[in-house]
This record gives sequence, C-alpha cells and structure tokens, in this order.
Amino acid sequence: MGRMLENHTKTLLYENGLAVPQFKVAASVDEVRQAADELGGKVVLKALVPVGKKGKAGAVKFADGAEEAGEAAAGLLGTTVRFFPVEKILVEQKLEIEQELFVSITLDKMRRCPVVLASTAGGMDVEEIAAQYPEKMRVIPLDPFEGLPEYKCREIWTELGLSGGLLREAASYLYRLYQVFARYEATVLEINPLAVTPEGKVVAAGALMAVDDAAVFRHPELKDYVQLGSERAWRPLTELEKEVVAVNEADPYRGTARYTEMEDGDIGFMCGGGGGSLMVFDTLLSYGGRPANYTEFGGNPPERKVFGLVKTILSKPGVKGLLVDANITNNTQVDLVAQGIVRALKEKGIDPRKFPVVVRLAGVNDAEGRRILAEAGVEYYGEEMSMSQAARRMVEKMREAYGG
Repeated sequence: MGRMLENHTKTLLYENGLAVPQFKVAASVDEVRQAADELGGKVVLKALVPVGKKGKAGAVKFADGAEEAGEAAAGLLGTTVRFFPVEKILVEQKLEIEQELFVSITLDKMRRCPVVLASTAGGMDVEEIAAQYPEKMRVIPLDPFEGLPEYKCREIWTELGLSGGLLREAASYLYRLYQVFARYEATVLEINPLAVTPEGKVVAAGALMAVDDAAVFRHPELKDYVQLGSERAWRPLTELEKEVVAVNEADPYRGTARYTEMEDGDIGFMCGGGGGSLMVFDTLLSYGGRPANYTEFGGNPPERKVFGLVKTILSKPGVKGLLVDANITNNTQVDLVAQGIVRALKEKGIDPRKFPVVVRLAGVNDAEGRRILAEAGVEYYGEEMSMSQAARRMVEKMREAYGG
C-alpha cells in the first residue's frame, strides 16, 4: 500500500463532498503563526508524518492563539515521530466537539473483502474502549460486488444507538466515505475521530488513508499524494529505496522488486521465494554474513527490472559482494534474471572473478541462465545446491576475498 499524508487525505475527502476542518500546511514557526491567525486563532497542530496514533505519540498540540501556536510548533518541528522527521505541520481549525465517533474501512486480506469498523467511542483510546465495551463497536464484512448501500449504513449506526438527525448525518457520511474508498482503490480509509459538532454535523477531525500501489497508475490524480513503496517503511525511504520504487513502477505489469536498505552490511542480498527469502536472510546472518539490504524479487520480472534492482543493490557504499538466491521457480525465467545480473555487473564495472558473487537459481531456462552467468565469470548453482548452502558459500567467498 502507498500511504498518504493527512492533508492529502482531507483534500481528497473535501473534493468528494465530505466535511473536513479548514486547514493549512506550514513549514516554519512563522508560517504556523500566520496560519493560526487566518484560521481564527484556536487551532490544532499535527505533525505531518505518514503514521497513525499521532496523539499518543505527542504529535498533536492545541493552541488558543497565534503566539501559543508558534510555541507549540517550535516544540514539534525538527523532532521525530516513530522515526519520521517532522518537517511540516498541519494547522487546523479547532472544532467544537460534542461526541467522537470512529469509522474505518479496510481491505481485509484474510476475509478477502472490505470490512467496515464503526464505533460510538472514537478518539485516541478507541481500541481500548472497544475491547472493554464490545457493544460500542461493529465489524461488518462487505460483499465487494454489493459494496456498502445506504440502507446498510443506516443499519450500522442504528445498531450502535444513533437516531434522528445524527443517524442521517453519520449514515450519509459513511456511505460517501465508502465511495471514496472504492473509487481510489484504497486499502484503508480511517476517520478518527469523526467529530459530532453542537449543530449535529459530522466532520473528519482525523483522517488516515492508504491506497494500493499497484492501482495508482489508474489514478493520475493521486500522483502527488501517494507515497509509493511506503507499505513496509517504518521510516522515510532512502534514496536507494526510492530508486527501486521507480524501477518497479516503470514496469508495473511484470514482476516485483522490493528493496529495504540496512545499516552497515557488506553483502548485497537479493532473494526470491517469499518466505524463503526470510529463511535465507536469517541463514546468512547465522553463518556470520552481514547483509547490506533485504530484497525480494519474483513474478517473472523482465531483464530491465532485474538490471535496475541489482544495479541499485550494488550502488550502496560498502557493498563488497552479491548473493542472488531463489527457490526453484516455474514463473520466473532464469535466463532473464541472469541477463539482468550480468548487465548490472558490467554497468558498475565489477569483475565477478575478483568481486564475490554467488547466484543460486533454478527453474525455467536455467540451462541458458547457467551459460550466461558462467561466460561472465559468475559462480552459479542450480538445484544441486540448496538455498541455505548458497548462503554459506557466499560467506565463504567473502572470507576468501577479504579475510576475517
């Protein structure tokens, strides 16, 4: 999934007719003061980072005027929230709130369908309250073909005790929220809290959204909103990680390429096979190897995608060897992977007869892959060697080349 910042989520909601507080984005204390003045003085300040539960992380502040807002901003800017640096602040009009509701629509991988979570107990402690008072929460799996019709929205909130005008407001909001979720192929769209004002209106006081990376090409309007490749990120993407995202998105229809950079390490690590890649990574560590990254590939990537991925892996400073390891595949052409590896080595000016490289691939066209790699001087193994043995061989080659 690709995460979106809260200002982008709320812009999208507003453009689709859903109520959100007035807001501005500020990058300095002076800009925060100016924004607070323009929004009427009483404001909420939020660190603009792609994580949820900012309130519990101390990244949400309240201010009753421009000067107070500036002081709060000075305490936020330059800090980190769950490893993300705070470089901008979302300054919002402070709402008068009589009640806090909660609603979330997620794509549930286990159920293989969208699921609605709704509660009359929104806010920072929604999980704890829902666990203590299950009658305050509803979990509703949806038929993806039926979606979320209006009558079901009314049923959900009625079962939770809403009635009258508030029932109509909350049901209408939930109905339109699902339209946004479906239209933009979101994986999660959460409003917490869904604030109820003294006038009985509902407004998205807090919003979190992520969309399917693979679907973004169908939504060019999201190009500047979605942070591609952020589904596994616990921190901002590095420049090399961004390069691999670009490599993957340049050819989105064939194969996958994922790259996570590690601190230190000297072995470029590239593995296929899903759970097998985790096993090989751990095996490499157990033999004393130091991976410089964690990389998965598969799904029959074209030669150019393999080339871009391997080139990026080898571009990290301090990388002194390369392990390409995969299980026996029936949907990935070994010869194409071999061509990409060899082209990347040549592009980087690396001689595999001196630079430790171990490749273990088996499957479709592996005889041709063996020939390509052997001619380039790359040490190649097929099904005669296990993935774990290849990891051990990689560590041996590193020791042969560099000692220690």
